[in-house]
Amino acid sequence: MGVNKKLHTEAVDELFRAILCLRTVDECYTFFEDVCTINEILSLAQRFEVAGLLKAGQTYLDISEKTGASTATISRVNRSFNYGNGGYEIVWERMRKEKEEE
Repeated sequence: MGVNKKLHTEAVDELFRAILCLRTVDECYTFFEDVCTINEILSLAQRFEVAGLLKAGQTYLDISEKTGASTATISRVNRSFNYGNGGYEIVWERMRKEKEEE
């Protein structure tokens, strides 16, 4: 997994360490509402939803209608999904395993 050199800073490391300290969805809401604007949180959630729909084989039109995402956003997510570092797959696999353990 290649890490973007511009992104890899001590400040970003600290942010990610802070995120890794969160234990519940409620704690995530509390933290992210303090750190981000509502629109930033909703944008991140939309991108994650778009990636899931792309993985499920949905068309750009269907995804746009379901999520309200622009085709530019869908295209950007698709590029990350197909040519990125595999971050979506890491999370989806762990989420799948957690569901199985419930």
